[in-house]
Amino acid sequence: MARRSAIPNVEINLIRILDVLQTLITPALCQAAFGRVRTTERQRKWSLEALVRFWTAVILRAPKALTQALVDSVERRDILFPLVDASPAAFFQRCRDLRPAFFAEVFHRFTARLLELAAPRYAAPTAAIQTRFAALVLIDGSRLDAIARRLKILWDERAVVLPGCLLAIYDLGRGLCRALYFSADAAAGETTRAKAALRDLVADSLVIGDRLYCTADFFAALTEQHCWGLVRRHRALSLRKLERRRKCRYRGGRLEEWLVQAGSGQRVAVQSLRYIRWRHGSTRYELLTSVLDSRRLSAEEALLLYPYRWSIERMFFDLKEVLNLKHFYAANPNAVAMQVYAAAIVYNALRLAQSEAAAVGGIDPEEISPAKFYPKVAAACTLYLHRQQWEDEIRQRHPRTHFRLIGPEPWAHTGLPVVCREKRRGIRRKRRFCRARRRWKSLAHVRGGKRLIHLS
Repeated sequence: MARRSAIPNVEINLIRILDVLQTLITPALCQAAFGRVRTTERQRKWSLEALVRFWTAVILRAPKALTQALVDSVERRDILFPLVDASPAAFFQRCRDLRPAFFAEVFHRFTARLLELAAPRYAAPTAAIQTRFAALVLIDGSRLDAIARRLKILWDERAVVLPGCLLAIYDLGRGLCRALYFSADAAAGETTRAKAALRDLVADSLVIGDRLYCTADFFAALTEQHCWGLVRRHRALSLRKLERRRKCRYRGGRLEEWLVQAGSGQRVAVQSLRYIRWRHGSTRYELLTSVLDSRRLSAEEALLLYPYRWSIERMFFDLKEVLNLKHFYAANPNAVAMQVYAAAIVYNALRLAQSEAAAVGGIDPEEISPAKFYPKVAAACTLYLHRQQWEDEIRQRHPRTHFRLIGPEPWAHTGLPVVCREKRRGIRRKRRFCRARRRWKSLAHVRGGKRLIHLS
C-alpha cells in the first residue's frame, strides 16, 4: 500500500485514444495508402477506410464473433462499427481477397504521424543514451497463437496449426511499435526477415537484440544500413580477442572490455566488435556491440541498456493478452493480418495515451498497467460515441431548441492510482505450457495451405 499512496490522485483522460484514432486515421490517409499499394483492386462498398475502422472497433469491443459485430453495425447497436450497406458475405469475401499490404501501409503511415506526437518518456534511465542515436530500437519475433479449426483443410490435421508469425521493431523511448511485419508462414526464418526489416530503419539507430541476432552477417547488415547493434553473445559465434581495453570492478563484480574480431570470414567479412563481459559469482553477462567508441556507449551503459530488451516481450504479451490477439476471428491469412495490424494500431494509440496520462501524474509510463488501463479506455470510448450519437439525434429532432450540455461525464476520466501496477506479492507463478503447442505446424505446410498463403 505504500507504493499506491505515493502515486498522486489525479484524474486522467480515458478517451484520448479515440481522439488519436479519429484524428490520424483519416479518409485521406486511407486513400493515400490504397493508391500506394493498389495494383488492380477497387475500393467497393467495403472500402479500406471502412475495413480499418471496423477492425479497430473489433479490437476495442472484442465481440464474440464477426457476424455479431456486423449485425450490431447494421442495426446501429454499437456506434463504434461503421455502417456499410453490404451483406456479411461481402465483408468476408473482401477480407479474404484484400492483400494485407494495404493494412500494413495504413499502420506505417499512422505510426509515422504518431512518432511526431509522442515524447520519449519511456525507459527514463536511458534518456541520455537516446540523445546520442537517431533511434533506440528493439527487434524480435513472435509466433501467433493457434487458430480454430474452421477450415476444411484443417479437419484432419492433428498438429496445432499456427496462422503466421510477427517481426516487430519497438521504439524504446516512445514506447511504440515502430514497425511490424506479418508472415503467413509461421516457420519463416526470423533472422532473414530481420535483415530485410533493417532497410526501414533510420540511419544511426542502435538496434538491441537477443542471442538469435548474434551473427556476423547480422552485424554486417547493420553496418550496411549505417546502424549499430547491441546483442547478447551466442557461443556459436567465434571471437578472436585483439586487445583488452578495460578491466575494473563494477557492482560487486568484475567488468572486462575487449576489442575482438567476430566470425570466420567465409560468408561475410570479419566484424570488428566490442566484447563486454561482467561476472559476479555464478552470474555472467556477455554482450557484443558494433559501437567501438566507448564515449558514445560505455560498457556500463550497455549493461544498463540490455535488460530493457524485455520491453518488446511485454509488447507481444500486451498484444496477445490485453488486446485479445490470441483469439482470431477468421482463419484465412488475409483476415488474420488485418486483425494483427488493427491491434498494432490500437496498441500504439494506447501507448501514447498511457504516456500522456503518466505525464499528468508526474510518474513513469511503465507504472501504468495496460491490463487495467485498456478496459476502462475501451468502455469510455463506447460511451462517448453513444453520447455523441444521442446528442446529434436530439439536435436533429429539436433544431430550434438550444440545449445546455452537461459537463464531463465521470466515465470519461479515472483516478491515476486505479490503473497503476501493484507490487508483486509472493512467488511468481509459472505459465502453464500446452503440450500440443510443442507439435505445431505452419499453415504453409498443411495440404492446401500454400494456396491460401499465395492469395495473401
